[in-house]
Amino acid sequence: MLKMIVVILAVLIAVILIYASTQPDTFRIQRTAAIQAAPDKIFAYLNDFHTWTAWSPWEKVDPGMKRVYSGTPSGLGTVYEWEGNKKIGQGRMEIIESAKPSRIKLKLDFLKPFEAHNTTLFALEPKNGATEVTWAMEGPSNLMMKVLHLFMNMDKMIGGDFERGLANLKALAEK
Repeated sequence: MLKMIVVILAVLIAVILIYASTQPDTFRIQRTAAIQAAPDKIFAYLNDFHTWTAWSPWEKVDPGMKRVYSGTPSGLGTVYEWEGNKKIGQGRMEIIESAKPSRIKLKLDFLKPFEAHNTTLFALEPKNGATEVTWAMEGPSNLMMKVLHLFMNMDKMIGGDFERGLANLKALAEK
């Protein structure tokens, strides 16, 4: 009986791993919001990590989070490192592209609770009297992430945070 259970579990694990290996090698999560403010005004909130405490959905999750800012004060080369509770973890962001007022690209490195290296992009486009702000994150999906994606909807999980962050940014920029 025990032998049969072990065989069934081994087959089940093999099926999950084979199926997961057929999934895409990259992921992309994206949300967009229309903000009634000039691209320059919105860009300023995104291009300076010191202002992220006013709108980022993760800033209030851990009031005791440690933050370290380095590099340039804002724009290309600005670095933000954080270390917080298990919900926030530990990581680092660096602005690797800053094209005022339309585009900011970040190198995003998560260190804890798991290691991941992704890219985040903010695109700002004037449209119908407002600014359309698109927040996207993309990165590689190794086998472990592919298996995780089978059981957890990362788009729904992280996408909700993006939606909250864009709503916070909208409220701030439209004041």
